[in-house]
Amino acid sequence: MANVSPTRGDITSHPDVSEMRARYARMLGGRDVALVDGPVFLLGLYCAVSPWILHYTTSQPALVTHNLIVGIAIGLLGLGFTRAPERMYGLSWAFCAMGVWMIIAPWVVGDSPDAGVALNNIIIGALALILGLMCAGTAARSTPKP
Repeated sequence: MANVSPTRGDITSHPDVSEMRARYARMLGGRDVALVDGPVFLLGLYCAVSPWILHYTTSQPALVTHNLIVGIAIGLLGLGFTRAPERMYGLSWAFCAMGVWMIIAPWVVGDSPDAGVALNNIIIGALALILGLMCAGTAARSTPKP
């Protein structure tokens, strides 16, 4: 009969413990900002649909197209951060630039936006800037120093 007692032996005596630790470290490598990936994707989704949520599709048609395209780009960055973080966190600074652009876009792309439209883009841009700085800071910390 097999021993099915609830107590288990210590894994430190396992012959492959060093290989298992190395594999576990490789698997988790680059996932320091895993909690940022979801909010980045959701921010992109909100940015893409915000013209219809706030009902400015007729008053700001150029800004509608702009927010849709930038929202899709932010969402794709969020998916990229999730799928291949070690390769994508270099784009964190581009994400910061997108945040700054979202802040000024109502006056550059739009046609004399009202306060609600401007505030919406300022909030989206500020959140993108903050999340981008968080990603960039973590990427800078996790890159090996020469």
